[in-house]
Amino acid sequence: MMIADSDVLIDFLRGRSPWAERIKLEIKTGHLATTAINSFELLSGAKDTAERDKVSQLLGALTVLGVTPAASEHAAAIRRELEAAGNGIGMADYLVAGVCLAHRGVLLTRNLDHFARVPDLTISGRYLDRRG
Repeated sequence: MMIADSDVLIDFLRGRSPWAERIKLEIKTGHLATTAINSFELLSGAKDTAERDKVSQLLGALTVLGVTPAASEHAAAIRRELEAAGNGIGMADYLVAGVCLAHRGVLLTRNLDHFARVPDLTISGRYLDRRG
């Protein structure tokens, strides 16, 4: 399963290449998801009714994955490990990574700086890298 981070979804909403095309392609497959954390970020960042409508339409085309007990356990373990090493990535990113690990998903993101620190997380930060 492909799981989209906020940054690439924002690129899609703003028509920014190459991620706009990648997200469009993934939506067509019917296997694109995002997390409730990313949904919150998009909805809270929408500045007006038109933006909120675009975000709602996009989210309606995706599966929105919640923070399950398994996801929270993964997120907590990631936080403990990274913060002990002085490499914290922030609460939202811990939770997004935890959801991805719990669902064995591939994270689509441009935020390679943060997410590359997460052990065992499969990341796709390239436009057409279908392998993750």
